[in-house]
Order: sequence, then structure tokens, then C-alpha cells
Amino acid sequence: MEDCFICNKHAGTIQTSGVTIYEDEYVYIGHIDKNGEPNYLGHIMIDLKRHAPTLGDMSMEEAKVFGMMMARVSKALLETENAEHIYSLVAGNAVPHLHMHIVPRYPNTPKNYWGPMAVYDWEDAPFGDDNDVVNLCMRIKSYLENN
Repeated sequence: MEDCFICNKHAGTIQTSGVTIYEDEYVYIGHIDKNGEPNYLGHIMIDLKRHAPTLGDMSMEEAKVFGMMMARVSKALLETENAEHIYSLVAGNAVPHLHMHIVPRYPNTPKNYWGPMAVYDWEDAPFGDDNDVVNLCMRIKSYLENN
């Protein structure tokens, strides 16, 4: 799909920050990109490689890998980044290509900032530059390779 952001990302026509955390024939996993702006550290995207708009459009093989990687990436964030909770969200409103947001909540986040997007508003939320994102991606990648 020519006008699909995620398809173009997978084709290499769009550069994103960080490094590939994991990729196979079904999914691509990387860190969210904020176009050079500071990133909320650990906001991971799991993209279905095949262009499909919704969760219900996955094949059973894709669903198995998608679900397994959701669990593995969540565990990696708990273990390597000391997250205390993991949020997951599939909206599909802005980009009609199946992708899941995995967003960690870190210790001491006040309750009024709990939620997959509310964590961004906490003044002490962990934001970082591209180097911080690359380092986090490498920790997650290493965890996935070794566990």
C-alpha cells in the first residue's frame, strides 16, 4: 500500500529512530519515533508485517506470533527497564495497518498519570534522545535473544 506509513516503514522508505528489536516473517518490533523529539522510553510498537487493518484480519499463524511477541516484549520491559506495569493498545484510527502500542509504566508514576498515553504527561516521566532509545532497544533485543 503506497500511502500506508507502516508499509513504507517496512519497505525502508521511512527512517525511524532506534534499531530493530525483533523481526520475522510476521512481525516487526521497534521503538516509537517522535521525529527527533524526546521519546517516552520503552514505548514499543509491534507491527504486523502484512498489511491488515485490524486484529480480526490476522491469520492464526500471525496471531500466534503477535501474541507471543506481545508477552515477550512486555516481560522484557519489566525485567530490563524495571517497569511496574505494561499497557497495550490497538486503536487503528490514524494508521489502518495493525500495530500494537506497548507502553510501560515506571515506578513512582502518580496514579493520575496511569494509562497508556497519560504516562507521557507526568513531568518526571523517562524521556530520552535517539541514543537513549537505541540503548533501550539493544537491552530489549538482548533480552529476547537470551530468554
